[in-house]
Amino acid sequence: MVTLCLAAALPSLAAPDRTESWLQQSTQDDRYGALRARLAAQLRALLPEGAELIDAHTHLGRDEDGRELAPERLIEMLERAGIGRACTFPLHDPERRPAFRVPNDRVLTWAAQSGGRLIPFCRLDPAEEPLAEARRCLAAGARGIKLHPRAQAFTLASDGEGAALEGIFALAGEAGVPILIHAGRGLPPIAEDLAALALRHPDTTLILAHAAICDQGRLSTLLAEHPRVLYDTSCFHPLDVLSLLARVPAERIVLGSDPPYGDPSGGLLLASRCALRMGLSDAQLRLLLGGTMAALLAGAPLPAPSAPRPAAQLQVDLTAARLYGYLATAAGALFAQQSDRAVESIELALTLCEDPQPGALAAALELGREALELARAALGEDPQPRRAIALIHLLMVIAATDPLP
Repeated sequence: MVTLCLAAALPSLAAPDRTESWLQQSTQDDRYGALRARLAAQLRALLPEGAELIDAHTHLGRDEDGRELAPERLIEMLERAGIGRACTFPLHDPERRPAFRVPNDRVLTWAAQSGGRLIPFCRLDPAEEPLAEARRCLAAGARGIKLHPRAQAFTLASDGEGAALEGIFALAGEAGVPILIHAGRGLPPIAEDLAALALRHPDTTLILAHAAICDQGRLSTLLAEHPRVLYDTSCFHPLDVLSLLARVPAERIVLGSDPPYGDPSGGLLLASRCALRMGLSDAQLRLLLGGTMAALLAGAPLPAPSAPRPAAQLQVDLTAARLYGYLATAAGALFAQQSDRAVESIELALTLCEDPQPGALAAALELGREALELARAALGEDPQPRRAIALIHLLMVIAATDPLP
């Protein structure tokens, strides 16, 4: 493991962060340890032998919402998932002004100390000298740019921060670095403005984060002819990734997990199972899990795109569909801090796991029963039920993708 020196730059992050997932937490409960081991073995069995794994979407530092993640913690999470490298950029840091200089410098320093494990992107605010900050960071070793229209409250319309964004896209194209942009929840309609901006810069690589769920249908349609648009898989709902795989060539989709909000192990399980459920070949799965990002970061041509899978519909086991529905309801209740309602849905999901005629879902339902019992117990122990949410999310992935072909 790589050891990093943090004390001089950000002392409070030397302690374990508050966002570690249940997969990383140490516990004296043998049931958790056994379940972790089983899931890890299942995950290894899914991956093509020798595949290079690169996580395109991770964060470091502090966020105004209270989340934080130290670099040695991120590297530990990556190692547990078997992921070799990760692109990383600052959170919405309380010390971001002016121009994200302080958090950008921290990420650049941590990446330089990581032995190549962490690949730094600089984060920009279009309202605060973005071109000067981008040039400064690129000269210091940044390999990409992060934009977050929700957190930085900017629009993509030509009459908003349009001039600054045009400059950022042009600079990224000249420097040969990608722009990763938040395209998840919390955004107004952006498809037309973002697509128009991207199409004016066909040589600039754009990575749409979170499977572009803010407007996946229109973005994937409007940008279908752009030669350098990628999508990362950092999502909560596996159905969003399955839908993306039906709309976009596999060679234009890259692994992302979004720590500290997501977890590399869970993100890898989600991306791998969704890809296999949609019938990707070993070669396509290698590209999705790291090959496409490796080519991009090396300055090599992107892999040639294949045709998307024309699978607007999937045959789904009704028990798996019911299980997914109860799990999604439970997760929504937990996010709303309504534990009692979550337990009701967990109880309903547990009845499905006792089905006397499980058919092809027998193994999944057995695992589901164990995980749901642990999630229910966790709700009685953890006032902020991250462990229960993580367990439920992993079961949602399995319910949405089981049985694999």
